[in-house]
Amino acid sequence: MSENDNVNFENENLEESKEQLEQSSENSSEENISSVQPKKDPRIKWYVIHTYSGYEKKVKSNLEKKIKKSKESIGKNSEDSKDVNVRNLEDYIFRVLVPTEDEIEFKDGKKKTVQKKIYPGYVLVEMIMDDYTWFVVRNTSGVTGFVGPVGSGVRPVPLPDDEVDKILRQMGLVEPAKVNLDISSGQLVKITKGPFEGFRGVVVNIERDKIKVLLTMFGRETPVEVEFNQVEKI
Repeated sequence: MSENDNVNFENENLEESKEQLEQSSENSSEENISSVQPKKDPRIKWYVIHTYSGYEKKVKSNLEKKIKKSKESIGKNSEDSKDVNVRNLEDYIFRVLVPTEDEIEFKDGKKKTVQKKIYPGYVLVEMIMDDYTWFVVRNTSGVTGFVGPVGSGVRPVPLPDDEVDKILRQMGLVEPAKVNLDISSGQLVKITKGPFEGFRGVVVNIERDKIKVLLTMFGRETPVEVEFNQVEKI
């Protein structure tokens, strides 16, 4: 093999090694990116607290002030930040909600939209539950306690995910799942689930997550509201 052949052979090997190195680097980067995808902490749950009547918004404000104050205290006093019993509550309590929905009312002949409490006397808290946060929330002014089992050392039970989803949808904080149902007003449909299963009627109104159907019951036309997954086209 000539000297030129040796040089060409070495260059080819260098190019091949370079390509392998670049490919390895790309694969490594992709693995690193996928490994750091953010995931919701499984400890974060929604809990319900009971308040004095009419104190829902006050409790929300009081708890949010505690959260803000905890962050400021740690920032100002570096010694406190070393104490395991002093925490930035922003890392443990994430949202405080008073469940409400818009309601239209007529007063003095005028139409007005007002916010109505869905569950008077209750507030929802999204948080990581441990002894510290449990103590902080239940000792907030206006709170009478957590909803759930009562007893010494018995921690509150979180709301089931489907219940949370239902409340957040009702508040308009979560978009309802889109249903691919080709139905329009005036169409004839059959109800397939629920107390009106088997009835047939005409669609008179379609809302964001419900359908109003006009049924004939006992010789009278009666409008009923059903979910999208409770009807089918005829």
